[in-house]
This record gives sequence, structure tokens and C-alpha cells, in this order.
Amino acid sequence: MNVATSKKVHNYSAGPCILPREVFEQAAQAVLDFEGSGMSILEISHRSKPFEAVMAKAQGLVKELLGAPDHFEVVFLGGGASLGFHMVPLNYMKVGGKSAYVNTGEWASRAIKESKLIGDTQVLASSEDRNFSYIPKGFAIPGDTDYFHFTSNNTIFGTQFKTLPTATVPVVCDMSSDIFSRPVNVADFALIYAGAQKNMGPAGATVYLMDPEKLGHTGRKLSPMLDLKNHASKESMYNTPPVFAVYVSMLNLEWLKRNGGVAEAERRNAAKAQLLYGAIDRLPQFKGTTAVEDRSVMNPTFVLNDAGLEPAFDALWKEAGISGIRGHRSVGGYRASMYNALPLESVQALVDVMEHFAQKHG
Repeated sequence: MNVATSKKVHNYSAGPCILPREVFEQAAQAVLDFEGSGMSILEISHRSKPFEAVMAKAQGLVKELLGAPDHFEVVFLGGGASLGFHMVPLNYMKVGGKSAYVNTGEWASRAIKESKLIGDTQVLASSEDRNFSYIPKGFAIPGDTDYFHFTSNNTIFGTQFKTLPTATVPVVCDMSSDIFSRPVNVADFALIYAGAQKNMGPAGATVYLMDPEKLGHTGRKLSPMLDLKNHASKESMYNTPPVFAVYVSMLNLEWLKRNGGVAEAERRNAAKAQLLYGAIDRLPQFKGTTAVEDRSVMNPTFVLNDAGLEPAFDALWKEAGISGIRGHRSVGGYRASMYNALPLESVQALVDVMEHFAQKHG
């Protein structure tokens, strides 16, 4: 297929997700010839000066774009945020200590399970009673816990913390699905970690942005592979890093910087969310599935009021070149993931389909 003449696809995949075309083009060139070296980015040594420069630039862009304090450190590892679920209690829960979590969905639940393998884990609040359709509020974070963990955006259920919790204890956040989508006060956190495959880059890399002063206090001897302090001291090079995923993440972060940074991304994302949620609320054939005040800007979820019409709706959006809006297999319905690289025109294409469907089935 000639890519230049291929049909426009409006990619709503939840992850791996849409990235900017110019990033794909740069990455494709680097696969053939990395920076005129005559070698592919896939075959150069991770210890070479050119890749060390890539890693340093990627780390610097993470800090710059999020406004992290100078002393914070950035590590890129493999294993996804799912490995992070296990590394967090290992690196932050003291021997004989305890952790505190809020349960807001599938990934928060998995993080809690991993913490329980390591020690005493308190679930301060949960929205499981209403199928994770809202964000718990009004919970107190005990001052005697070793850390507090929450998931900022819930990809499957479509909810998002609008106000990020703070505490007197170290705060840890899994920001896999909304990192770089809005400004955050990094200084409020001991650790922010995120899988790359939403707003940062391709699957295969996980970023850890951390305050080194909060590490090394557990009294626990760790495997070097599970020790964040060790990985930071080795500049993400203790073992071979996910070279290509880090490189594409660097390209994508450069794209984000060129296009106004995180603040401008937040503005664009708000416009996209307003457009889609406006259609969901305006058209009687559709219904949102989450509490209005907790709606995710990244992952709007909705259903048809008449589920029997799903085949007709599915045919329309597929014909329009829309991809990836079926809900997660565990919840059904629809999910329109709208990460940074999704253009407003793609949201308008979906809204046009919804309006056409509403006219036909009004």
C-alpha cells in the first residue's frame, strides 16, 4: 500500500495510541539511517555517544515539559507501569511499614494487589461500589503511612482526578494515560511514573520521574534491577534500555515542545473533550457512563441508550474511517481515547457520525 494515498484513519486506540505523523517519519528514517551514521537506531550500541545523547535529551525534556525541580531524576525502564506497581512498594514501603491507596479502576486495583504482596496496604477509598464510575472524594491520607498512591486517569472507566491529591507523606502517582496532557506541580510528588504508550511514545518504555531524596529509606535490600536508586545512579543504563521506544519518546516530546508544550496541549485537549461530551449530552441516543464532574479528558466513555442499535452505529463510524472506539472488553460500550496527538478534526468526524446516527434513529 502506498502510505501517501492511504485512507485517513481517525485513531482512537487507548494504547498503543496515535502519535504525530512527523514523529513516525523521523523514526522511520532513523530505522534506516540514524543521524547519517549509516546504521539503524535499532542496531547502534546503547553505550554509544549518539544514544547517550538521545537518553539525556529525553530525560531533560521530561523535566522541562513538566516543570520538575532541578534535583528530580528521570529513569527510562522496560516492564510497563505494571512492573512499576511492584517496584513502588519495594522502593517506598519500609520493612514493617504500610502504604495507602485509592482504588479507582482496573490499574489501581492491580497496583494495590502488588503492594499487598510487600506489606500492609490500606485502601482509603474506592469507587468499585458503582463500577468505578466516579472519583472518591473527602478521604483522609494518614500521616503514618510510608507513601500514598493514586492513578490520575482511569483509561478503562473514563474517570480522572481533576484535583490531584497532596499529602504530608510521599505521594506516588501512576500517570500512564494523562501525563503531558496538563500541567502538574511535580514538587508535590515523590514519584510520577507512566507507560509511554499513551501521550509519550510507543509501547516498551516506562518513565519514572522521582525525587531522589525520597528513595533509599525502606531498610530493604533490593535486587539492582528493582532498585530505582540504582537505575537513577546508572542513568537508565544499568541494563540495556528500550532504545527505540526511548528514541521515539524523545521525538514526540520534541514535537510537544514545538507545539506549545503541556499548557497548549491542555487547551487543545479541553476543546476536544468539550466537543465530544457536548454531543454525548445533547443527543438523546447517547449517554455518558461516568459522573460528570469526574469525566476524563483523555478517555471519554459512553453507551447507546438502545444497545440493539450498536451494529448500525458501528457500521457508520467504521465507514467514516474511525478506529478503536469500542469500549474495553471488560465494560463494553464505547471509549474515545483522545490523547495529545489526536487532532480536533478527528473528534469532529466522530461527532458528525453521532449526529447522523441520531437523525436516522431519532
